[in-house]
Amino acid sequence: MNRVVHPIEEESYRRLRARLDTSHFPPLTRAVVERVIHSAADLEYAGDLVMDEGELEKAHAALHAGAPVVVDVEMVAAGITRRETVCRLRDAVAGPGLTRSAHAIRLAYEQVGPGALWVIGNAPTALEELLTLDAAPALVIGLPVGFVGAVESKAALRESGLPAVSNVSEKGGSAVASAALNALLYHPVPHPDSHSDSHSEEKS
Repeated sequence: MNRVVHPIEEESYRRLRARLDTSHFPPLTRAVVERVIHSAADLEYAGDLVMDEGELEKAHAALHAGAPVVVDVEMVAAGITRRETVCRLRDAVAGPGLTRSAHAIRLAYEQVGPGALWVIGNAPTALEELLTLDAAPALVIGLPVGFVGAVESKAALRESGLPAVSNVSEKGGSAVASAALNALLYHPVPHPDSHSDSHSEEKS
């Protein structure tokens, strides 16, 4: 993806790296960690995020091959500016034992089927609902925020064995969830014959 990086963003990354050594992370993990920290100005995410480089590599390939991207709320969609997303919250209705956010996830799955990337940054109940479906996701970015259900839903995501980006604490939110997806979206697709340094200084 051809993307012009603004000088302010370049300076932000320079300052981030001056305060935190991220060079030991593998390439895609580093990209996600740095962009999440950049979005939140919170260095603690470096030790809070949980992900697997091999899973990120597969998700990166699926994303760049055109896999659908589903989000739980419009705020997450607003942060993903270079890719169309699916958000069914406007069509969803709450019911007995089912929040509106959870119903939106059901509707989205009916629309996109298996193999999508799911980006959940707001509602723990959306993440909980996704885990009940046979969604076979390419990746679940599960970073809902809050004092009720957020920690538990993210722990359940990790226990599910699904390919995922999550974090341990109550922190999260739409901005960091979209940042995690953008990190994969902006990261270059490797050329089949490329043997580039695994710790490239990719800023975008």
